[in-house]
Amino acid sequence: MSYTKYGIRPDFVERVKQKMKNKAVKDRVKQVLDGVTKADLQDRAKVRRLIRSSASILHEKLTEAQEEQLISFVLSQKIDPNNTMHLLKLWATFR
Repeated sequence: MSYTKYGIRPDFVERVKQKMKNKAVKDRVKQVLDGVTKADLQDRAKVRRLIRSSASILHEKLTEAQEEQLISFVLSQKIDPNNTMHLLKLWATFR
């Protein structure tokens, strides 16, 4: 679980995964992420906005520290949403 290296707690991840099983919530989060590019996911300000929007949809209150941990994790993954291998790697991290 590479996300634990960034201080992201497994119970938080499990809670979010449970909430994402709700189709309405999942669709709203997908709308927020629609059209996101690799460059967007390397821009600290854009990642912060995406995390805040997603947290709001999921009704998760994030502390400043949690937000920074999530931002650091996303930036370090160098995710390309158009690269299937990147998406599979990310999926494997959280399954």
